[in-house]
Amino acid sequence: MRVVLQRVKRASVTVEGSVTGAIGRGLMMLIGIDRDDTEDDLIYMAEKCLNLRIFSDASGKMNLSLLDVKGEVLAVSQFTLLGDTRKGRRPSYINAAAPDKARAFYQAFVERIKSYDVKVACGVFGAMMDVELINEGPVTLIVESKPKNANGAGNV
Repeated sequence: MRVVLQRVKRASVTVEGSVTGAIGRGLMMLIGIDRDDTEDDLIYMAEKCLNLRIFSDASGKMNLSLLDVKGEVLAVSQFTLLGDTRKGRRPSYINAAAPDKARAFYQAFVERIKSYDVKVACGVFGAMMDVELINEGPVTLIVESKPKNANGAGNV
């Protein structure tokens, strides 16, 4: 799995002119599912993302997690995060999970996050979406469940 996290003041996603999800302070999560991801990856990623200390404490130091600040999550599936751009001019999506597997993993990931008593808003899997956000900081991180190999790509 690969998740791009953005610490936000607020964020929303719109599909065909209708807002399908909106949050206040929290994390915007763009979620890419790898074809080789397992339940262990899902559990690791949920716990890692929710517990990263990227929110400021009273002295302005990034020392608090999403759980500490009782933040919200906007979860948006994004298979293009698995695009390999190392060769040629067109990204290869060979490492992205097939739609059925990706949908099931995305839904399980959202349920895992909700199990921590976190408010989660969502995009629509597979839809063309417009995402708006106010990135606070800005703070943007890439979190991956698998180590990179010598070529810089996730394990294949």
